[in-house]
Amino acid sequence: MEVLIINKKEMPINEEIRDKEVRVVDETGAQLGIMDIKRAMNLAMERNLDLVKIAPQAQPPVCRIMDYGKFRFERAKSEKEARKKQKTVEVKEVRMSLNIDVHDFNTKANHAIKFLQSGDKVKVSVRFRGREMTHTNLGKDLLDRFREAVADHGAVEKEPKMEGRSMAMFIAPKAAK
Repeated sequence: MEVLIINKKEMPINEEIRDKEVRVVDETGAQLGIMDIKRAMNLAMERNLDLVKIAPQAQPPVCRIMDYGKFRFERAKSEKEARKKQKTVEVKEVRMSLNIDVHDFNTKANHAIKFLQSGDKVKVSVRFRGREMTHTNLGKDLLDRFREAVADHGAVEKEPKMEGRSMAMFIAPKAAK
């Protein structure tokens, strides 16, 4: 029976290392020099640690003597912390029609400003129904007016563009000073 490993992100350790000679670094970071793999494995076993290949592309490959279980735990912990601090940017959408009233327009602009202040991108779209398709220039004017209304809080990332029966533009929040 043959076992096929599809994606192995982990580094080769102990018996998985197939090279004849390796450069060895101990747990404190001191260079121990180039030695054959058996001597390096014995050195790691004496210290009750693992031999881990950390630079397979080097000539000869670099192996480090370390506690691999502890190393994996520390790395998983730091990756989890990094994910906590990550902010995912969402794209919120504001839809308008061509014959929008002034008050409705201001309300939509205020919603977009609120989205931009919370760090989200905003997709502003104008949908054209029926014969409105012949007046796409009015939709562009409406989007330009919208751009001016939110200019203090966001900058246009993608200019207005037709997508089927609607015209859309993307506004990204301005960087905090």
